[in-house]
Amino acid sequence: MNINERKRHIIDLAEQKQQYIEAANAALDKGDKETFNSEMTKARNVAADIRDHQVLLVEQEEQMIAREPDQQVMKDVVAERVNDLRAGRSIQLSTTEVIRGLRNSTLAGGSIVEPIGAGSDIHDPVASRASSIVDQVKTIDLSGQSGWQEPYVISEMAAQAGKIATVAGNARNATDPTFGVACINPYELSVTSFVDRNISRLSPAAYNEKVMSMAMNSLRRKLATMIVNGDGEVTPAMYGFKTAKNKAGTDIFATASVSSTVNENLLDTLFYAYGNDDAIGENGRLMLSKADLKAIGSLRNTNKERVFKIRPDAGNPNTGVIDDGGVAVPYTIVNGIGNLTGSSENDLSMVYGDPQNYLLGLFGDFTIRIDESVKSVERMVAVLGDVVVGGNLVVDNGMVVAKTMANG
Repeated sequence: MNINERKRHIIDLAEQKQQYIEAANAALDKGDKETFNSEMTKARNVAADIRDHQVLLVEQEEQMIAREPDQQVMKDVVAERVNDLRAGRSIQLSTTEVIRGLRNSTLAGGSIVEPIGAGSDIHDPVASRASSIVDQVKTIDLSGQSGWQEPYVISEMAAQAGKIATVAGNARNATDPTFGVACINPYELSVTSFVDRNISRLSPAAYNEKVMSMAMNSLRRKLATMIVNGDGEVTPAMYGFKTAKNKAGTDIFATASVSSTVNENLLDTLFYAYGNDDAIGENGRLMLSKADLKAIGSLRNTNKERVFKIRPDAGNPNTGVIDDGGVAVPYTIVNGIGNLTGSSENDLSMVYGDPQNYLLGLFGDFTIRIDESVKSVERMVAVLGDVVVGGNLVVDNGMVVAKTMANG
């Protein structure tokens, strides 16, 4: 079964599962316990099949994304795309290409730069790279679907204990787990970048690389903000770390009360709030603004020594590690996440957790076109992109969000 066939099969299974659940609900309303149990058993079996196919689908997509495109084929693709762009027509990047681009892998033709004349290159500003949070979340191809529902566990089964003489002959208390459903809904996202018209002087491969990198960087910048804050709508379609809710309208994230001033207790508060009473959450990472990272690095003890040591990752300007006296806390700078420093009561700012607890869905191809009329006086051309995305946390309390205390 190829990727598209498996996606179609998952959709069919999801519809089948919904029919069983509706039948079980109707039986329960009628007091027909036998039919209810039968239909729920069918629904659980189908849910297990869906999970198995989802695991296989992820593996198939990972293999496709990791597979380097054939260089000669990509040269032909580049030439065709450049001709379309120069003629004012739009082009489309498949979801596989977009996911590869979001993960900083080779995008079609991106590494095939032919010799060009001197003075034709167009340089980007310093630190123009978008936040790496886009690389760190989980990405899924949802092409052809009108939405996605991801089940997750809210509370696990609780074991009961008692003296044999006491419990013998008595019914045991029910310890059923509780579940939630995280909805991933489509949301239209448009991106815009401007570049000097001299881009037309570049060779086809370099022209393609520049257009694609600008479109992708613009997409990454917008996605980074939406991954933490959501879409900002009154009735959200795309949820972020700080706005994630399940189908019932309950928050999927947790909060930790902190001061509005960065202090030596901040990282401990977030670090120990992530997880449960049995263990600290795994793979935790701090997502914060550059201003708050600076404030953390500026803390000094009575001997004027740094309380925390900031060690940026080599080759990546927006990730690194905060050394907290032996505990290494990875961090990612995210523009737009909001500052803890100087925040007001109940403001939400920095976030701690595993980015893989967030599922980013791509509902189809990424359409790109060149428009020369928007800033013609400035001799600029616009790189315009459109894509449909969605996202939500899919793990209960999958993120801990810093919430400013009263009089903090």
